[in-house]
Amino acid sequence: MRPTLRCVLVFATGIPVSLVAVLVHPRLWTIWLAFLGASAAIAGADYLLGLPRRRLKIAVDVPEQLFIGSSGAAVVELLARWRGARVELLAELDDDLEPVPAQTVAMVADRDDRAARARVELPLVARRRGRLRLRALHLRWTGPFGLIERRHVHDVERGVAVVPDLGTVRAVAARMFADKQFLAGLKVERYLGDGTEFESLREYLPGLDHRAIDWKSSARHRKLLCQEFRAERNHQVVIAVDSGQLMAEPLAGIPRLDHAINAGLLLGWFCLRTGDRVGLFGFDEKVQTWTEPAGGVHTFTRLQTMSADIDYRRVETNYTLGLAELSVRLKRRSLVVLFTDFLDTVTAELMVENVTRLARRHLVLFVAVRDPSVEERARAAPTSLPALHEAVVAGDFARERNHVIERLRRAGVHCIDTTPAQFSMAIVNRYLDIKRRELF
Repeated sequence: MRPTLRCVLVFATGIPVSLVAVLVHPRLWTIWLAFLGASAAIAGADYLLGLPRRRLKIAVDVPEQLFIGSSGAAVVELLARWRGARVELLAELDDDLEPVPAQTVAMVADRDDRAARARVELPLVARRRGRLRLRALHLRWTGPFGLIERRHVHDVERGVAVVPDLGTVRAVAARMFADKQFLAGLKVERYLGDGTEFESLREYLPGLDHRAIDWKSSARHRKLLCQEFRAERNHQVVIAVDSGQLMAEPLAGIPRLDHAINAGLLLGWFCLRTGDRVGLFGFDEKVQTWTEPAGGVHTFTRLQTMSADIDYRRVETNYTLGLAELSVRLKRRSLVVLFTDFLDTVTAELMVENVTRLARRHLVLFVAVRDPSVEERARAAPTSLPALHEAVVAGDFARERNHVIERLRRAGVHCIDTTPAQFSMAIVNRYLDIKRRELF
């Protein structure tokens, strides 16, 4: 509780009034006391007629998810068993949420239950992906005369998961599902020689693969029968995302980590639509996020929400701890899609060693985002001595990067090292090729 500017001006008005009265006649100094008493009485009445804090009830509803590039809203409902009031409301948000200006709302009394209600929508616009919070609500209101102001801080501490918006990507994915060959792993259809999962028996006809003849069933039915197969489903795919300091560096205006999250969610959408089970694993110096592989398209929402927990970190990535922990948690052979990055052969030594060890039990798809500006500087004709130095350093980085990728390929690791423009679809195409060849 505190006096408003209006209250200060009212009391300050008594000074010139008392001075004028004293100049007229010295005995009129008592006018100042009368004016002061009247002002104090009005201020006291304003306090008594104002909305008490104990009568004000506050309810806050915060959305669970918020997409980057689109706005959401937190709904604040005010309820008071009172005649009504005008309340000014200001939200305290995390720095990565766009600030919201203060809003003034009139609480209108309801004639039926004599309660004043108001509903306020606070727009929420995220600047980056992650788990952001609505910290608190700052409220203030005055009495009917506007002399005494009440203030209250309502702690909220509610989080909202800011995730990438893959609406346009889903539209592209839906068009790809019209392809008959692509749907081989999703629908139960008969494609001769496609896949390794048994589907049915049929009578042998000339032209069919004689290696598919089931001799035991043929002997039991006294006619030649052959097996038909379909593309195997229910594979395990784990999207492993490195959130160390190298992944926080921007590339094409977006951090490498966000490139990885967007491509990983797109891959997860395709995997779930084709009947596979998808899990999420985030790590840096320690394990940050782990979601058991699960099937069903509804799992995609959970993957989106969990991706918000993979935050930007300024720590060195511990590949030994992270990949060893992942290997322990995986009980069956899986496709591990590892999103990470490296600088040179020296810093990548531990990474290569642990990825190679993981590839002995699982099928590993190593994914990195290449910076096109490095190759441009390496190939550009130098026009000055500093430009020549940049070209030499960029060329060394490019050669060492290719050397690390080649070492991983020789160890049996599938590798993707491409630019941001081709990043997402290159991963999807490689996944489809791996699935078509039944490599896991």
